[in-house]
Formats: sequence, structure tokens, C-alpha cells
Amino acid sequence: MLVLRLLNVVAPAYFLCISLVTFVLQIFLFIPSMFRDPSTTPLFSPALLHGALFLFLSANALGNYVLVIQSSPEDVGKGLNLGKGTELVVDWLDGSRSPGSALPSTHFCRLCARVTQRHDHHCFFTGNCIGNRNMRNFIMFCLYTSLACLDSLVAGMAYISAALSMSFANPLAFLTLLPHSISQFFSGALLSSEMFVILMLYLWLGIGLACAGFCCHQMLLILRGQTRYQVRKGMVVRARPWKENLQEVFGKRWLLGLLIPVLNVGSDYRRQKEK
Repeated sequence: MLVLRLLNVVAPAYFLCISLVTFVLQIFLFIPSMFRDPSTTPLFSPALLHGALFLFLSANALGNYVLVIQSSPEDVGKGLNLGKGTELVVDWLDGSRSPGSALPSTHFCRLCARVTQRHDHHCFFTGNCIGNRNMRNFIMFCLYTSLACLDSLVAGMAYISAALSMSFANPLAFLTLLPHSISQFFSGALLSSEMFVILMLYLWLGIGLACAGFCCHQMLLILRGQTRYQVRKGMVVRARPWKENLQEVFGKRWLLGLLIPVLNVGSDYRRQKEK
């Protein structure tokens, strides 16, 4: 338990550190290297368009990251007569209390010390539980993080290609880049800044693929009307059309949340809460 609590603190700090390093490399290294002659650069140059795209992706990724933390799943245990103490809450979830007081898809998280409705999982990189209230923002966070990593990967490969006068036309060039770079670095033929960028390329690739895979898996569960907690516990869910499942998570104003980081307005959960 102590290790999990430590991971719950270290993982968000690690993510913010990677985000800061990526932002610094993009703004102060990759984008300036795209400007060959600032005096003859057109208004809509590839460098400016790339900078605007990166800022858009970064703003959405960090904005939804903050909303995931800010929009914590509500402690539904406060509105139920569960007794005092976390042990009683656990007993209630195990079924020892009256079934009529239980809500479907609830779970007591020991790290958050609360009962959340439609619990999906506990995300260590946000230090928060993912549930009905912040699921949409969490998916948008994963989506834009994967896109930002892909954008940084392409920009970093272009920078390394120009700095080392090499080509990535051969697919094996990227796979053999790291071992060759390590040998050149220790022989003094490679600068430390270039070696750092090469290491970041593989880090962006790993984070981008992980976030993209997790986002696709989460979307598949949403289309089926399930959560990861329900699948893990073998819970049977009521079959509904996939459009209703999507609307329950993303709300009717899904296009607004796709373009800018906003709270999940217009969803069934919000309407029930207002009532």
C-alpha cells in the first residue's frame, strides 16, 4: 500500500516533467530549426503551422489533464447510510450490507478513500480515480497526449535528420539509431544535446503508443456500455444501443469537448445532478 501511495505521487510529477521537457524542446529547438531564413519566411510557413498545431495539442492535453484532477468522482458513500469507518464501506461493497442501499458499478478506492459511481480504474498519472464524472476528459487527455507525442516524434526525427545528416527513409534506420548513437556518444562523436533528443524520441514513441492503445481500449468499453472495473469483476451490464452509451459519457455537446478542454456538459450525469 505504501508503494502505491508513493507511485500516486511520483507518477504525476514524472508526467509533468516529461511535458515540460517536450514543450522546451519544441519551442526552443525544433521549431526554431525549421526557420531557415526568417526574413523570407511566408506567413503560413510549415514551421508556424507546426508550432500552432503543437500548441493546440498541448493545450488540450494539459487542459483535460487538469480537468481530470479537478473533476474528481463524487463520493457517493456520503449520501448513503453506510456507517462510519472504511471497513464498513468495504463490507457494504462486498455485499454484507443490504442490497437495496448499493448503487450499481460502485467501488471503494483505498488510495482516494471514497466510494465512486461507475468506477473504471485508478489512474496513477493523474493521482485520481476515473469514473462517471471525468471519463470524457480522461479519454481526451489520452487522445491528445498520443497526438502530441506523435507530433514531437516527427519534429524530433526531422531535427536529428538535419543535425546528423541522416535519412529515415529506411524503416530500420530508426531501430538502429539508438545503439549507433550510444556508441558515437561514448566515442565523443555525438553531442549530449543530440543524444538527449534521441532518447526522447523513443520515450515519445512509447508514451504515444501506450496512450493511443489505452484510448482505443477505453472507447471499445464505452461502446459496449462497460467499465474496466465491471469487466474485471465479471459484472453483467444492461444492453443498450452504442449511441446511448457514447452520449452518456460524451454528452450531446461532444464536438465542443473535442476541440477545447471543457467539463462534461450536457451528459446524463449532469442532468441528474441538476435535478
